[in-house]
This record gives sequence, C-alpha cells and structure tokens, in this order.
Amino acid sequence: MNPTRAVAVFVQVALVILVAPLLTGIVRKIRARLEGRVGPPIQQPWRDLRKQWRKERITPENTSWIFTAAPLVLVATSLVIASIAPLVTVTSPLDRVGDLFAVVSLLLLGTVFLALAGLDPGTAFGGMGASRAMTIAALAEPTLLLAVYALSERAGSTNLAAIVAVPLRQPNVVFSVQSVLALFALGIVTLAESARLPVDNPSTHLELTMIHEAMVLEYAGSDLALVEFAASMRLMLFGALLINLFAPWGIAGGTGLVPVLAGAVALTIKLALFGAALAVLEVFLAKIRLFRVPELLAVSFVIALIAVVASAFLRVRA
Repeated sequence: MNPTRAVAVFVQVALVILVAPLLTGIVRKIRARLEGRVGPPIQQPWRDLRKQWRKERITPENTSWIFTAAPLVLVATSLVIASIAPLVTVTSPLDRVGDLFAVVSLLLLGTVFLALAGLDPGTAFGGMGASRAMTIAALAEPTLLLAVYALSERAGSTNLAAIVAVPLRQPNVVFSVQSVLALFALGIVTLAESARLPVDNPSTHLELTMIHEAMVLEYAGSDLALVEFAASMRLMLFGALLINLFAPWGIAGGTGLVPVLAGAVALTIKLALFGAALAVLEVFLAKIRLFRVPELLAVSFVIALIAVVASAFLRVRA
C-alpha cells in the first residue's frame, strides 16, 4: 500500500476512535440543556471509559469464551468498518472491500456476538435483551441492505465509495424519490441499531424496557469499557454513513494529506450537527412500547422496498 494513500485509512480510524465518545457526549449535553439541566461535559464519556478501564475485570461463572470475545469482536468490527467505509475520502486504498454487503455483515457479526454474550451467563435479563436485539436486527439489517441498494442503482455498484461519489458529481440525485425514501428508512434503522429513542432509551435502566443495557449487565471493568466504546463507534459510523450517503459535500476526492484532513474536519462538523439533531429528536420523542418496535421497523422495511422499486422503475424509464 502506498504510504500516502495509507494516510487516509489512518485518519479515518483515528477520527472514529477520538470523536466517537465525544459524539455521545454532545448528544447527552444538548439533550440535558434542552431539558433544563446543566448536563455532563462533552468529554465525560472519555472520563467514564478511563474509569471503567482501571476497574477490575470480572467474569461471571460458567461463561464461555464468547462472553470474553464479544467486546473485542464489537470493537474490531467497528474499526474494520472505519477503515473501509468512505468516511473522509472516496478514494481510500481499501475502498474496494468497502462493499455494502461487507459492511452490513460486519455490523451483524458484532450484534450476534453481543446477543450471544447476553445469553452466555444464563441470566433472565441477558436472555430478554438478546431476544429483543435479534428481533430488531432481523428487521433492521434487511432494511439497511434495501435502502442502500436503492441508492446503488444510480452508481451501478454496491461499493459504498462509488455510491457516495455519485452525489458529488450530480447533486440533484439527493432530492430524487428513491433518495428521500431511503433517507427515511435509514434514519429509522440508525435509531434502532444505535439503541436510541424511540426504540431504546440509553439513559434508563428499567429492566422491562432495556435492550442494549440488558445484554451488558454482567460486564464490568475493561470489558464494559470496550462495549461502551464500541457502542459509541457504531453510533458514529451509522451517523457518518447516513451523512455521506445523502450530504457528502466536504468529503475528500483524493488521498492527499490536506484533502483528507479537510474531509475529516468537514465530517466532524457534520457529526456535531447530527448529534444535535439526534438530541432534539430524543427530547421530543417518547419511547414506544416494545411490541410496537417491530411495526416501526416493518414500516421502514416497506419504505426501503418502495425505494428499490422506484429506483428500478426510474432506471427503466431513463
């Protein structure tokens, strides 16, 4: 790999590692302000991770290697996605492997390992959270595939870099029918996969409504730090992909140091706006009842399917 082109991969991975906890901090801070509270500082998630990392690592009895491996798999899959997805540039040396199906498979791999880790200790809450998480994944992952596939029609490829590059050359495609429908579908999937309201409430520990928190109740110390760090990275990755698929302006078109750094700055600013929008949304949305979550995801699936049909229909007419 050319050292100059390798800079793009390094910058993307470093940006995800450094900014992901801060994005969580932005969401918490803005949400607290809107609710009339002072709220924690933006860098508080980093302080929490550091505190958890220093604590003793405790593993429940009778657990298998899956319980220990799940945090590492979550972090590893997130870092791999950060290295191959078009986050700050569309000409990364690894963009050839940044395929839609590869990214979705990596996301699903992390979800499956976390669900298995929730089942491994044999607790009631872990099993309940794992069951709910897999129900959501079974509906959210196909929706993600269909929504991005609807956008791939105009690029003629399922490569994410090729899909992102199309709006850079033809900005008007962002306002097409399939793009608008795919945006709604991906927005719902982002909330579901990131364990945000109205699907899940990351700030509550009420047993009967927990999904993500129920699966990680048995983690402590460095393992819990890795799980929470991976959750922040997944939120950032979903936000970055959502932004770049529908508002890619500012992303670098090459792998030079200056364009890549400019793309990183542009993505950071857009992620801050994304975090603010997410916080506003969570303030004005209530958590829906659990049996309504599949209905919401089913609606997003239908919207994504309509986007695919609209994309194929418009391509035939063209």
